[in-house]
Amino acid sequence: MPSAAPTAEAEGPSPRLALSHRDGVMVVDAATLEVVGDAATTGFIRLNPAGDGRHVLVTQEDGWRALDLGAWTEPHGDHEHSFTTTPRLTATTIAGSHPGHVVVHGTRTTLFADGTGEMQVLDTDSLGGVDGSVDVVRHKAPAAHHGVAVTLPDGTLVHSLGTEEARTGAVALDVAGAEVARTDDCPGLHGEAVAAGDVVTLGCEDGMLVYRDGRFTKVTSPTAYGRIGNQAGSERSGVVLGDYKVDEDAELERPTRVSLVDTRTGRLRLVETGASYSFRSLERGPAGEALVLGTDGRLRVIDPDTGVVKRSVPVVGPWREPLEWQDPRPSVRVVGDRAYVTEPSRSRLVAVDLTTSRVTGEAILPHVPNEMAGVAG
Repeated sequence: MPSAAPTAEAEGPSPRLALSHRDGVMVVDAATLEVVGDAATTGFIRLNPAGDGRHVLVTQEDGWRALDLGAWTEPHGDHEHSFTTTPRLTATTIAGSHPGHVVVHGTRTTLFADGTGEMQVLDTDSLGGVDGSVDVVRHKAPAAHHGVAVTLPDGTLVHSLGTEEARTGAVALDVAGAEVARTDDCPGLHGEAVAAGDVVTLGCEDGMLVYRDGRFTKVTSPTAYGRIGNQAGSERSGVVLGDYKVDEDAELERPTRVSLVDTRTGRLRLVETGASYSFRSLERGPAGEALVLGTDGRLRVIDPDTGVVKRSVPVVGPWREPLEWQDPRPSVRVVGDRAYVTEPSRSRLVAVDLTTSRVTGEAILPHVPNEMAGVAG
């Protein structure tokens, strides 16, 4: 991608998608599904929303690099102006040993480096600097581990605790770094989400941790081993969508039930979907709907408060989750009122209007897509 390009004013926001492939990242116009850019990179590529409606953070061997998707909107008095340009990899890089989870919440983005346990917090609107520099606030966990951290609007930092051998719990620190709450009751901690009211959830092998109003509580699984790892939250809902696995010894369990945890009441509801799914199958809609993409190729729309499957939309062909987590498999991401679903076996991208539950577009991509992230433009 070029280092600089002309900028044009658009009639309104121009949502775009980033899709990784074996040799780089494609950028796709979310309205037309046309490829508008392709950045070459090396190594296994992971994509993380940056939170500013314009950039995606590309995980590299030694940190993260900002990819400008080339579409953004700026406030101007009582109205806004939207712009587009050619997508490009920027000079903005954030160093980190074994870069891991990137979590966006509110106006802050928090990055976790597994190799050191270092956390870096940045303002989401700080990625557009010409010189590539970005100001970060640094924190460090007591020990390096595959971890995760979330920064809340009041500056509270919630992060995982563990070692390279095991993850066991979490701690909450106030803006001055003083400990607010701590728990060691989360074996195998993995994954996070934020629900309405700035409530943080963290997955455990026996349920879910909930951080709310300055303290941790535990929602216990109904089975002795009931692992919740991958989660999807929504600022429109107090319920968090999660996976649910019960076979501790499985090489790769293919569950058909998902979990819905009400962070207000502590209730955990299991919903049978009728098809297995993968860690890239869980997403939330614009009104807080719980979305699950099944291996039968259908996108299920679930009422998070009742667990009722309201709609089941056929979007791709049947598929089977591969054993290696890095291998491509269908995934779903929401931008605005549309869900976008990939079908790697056919290099296909499908758009679904969530207001009508109808497929509104599809395209064959020039590369096999793997991970996906989107921006509102």
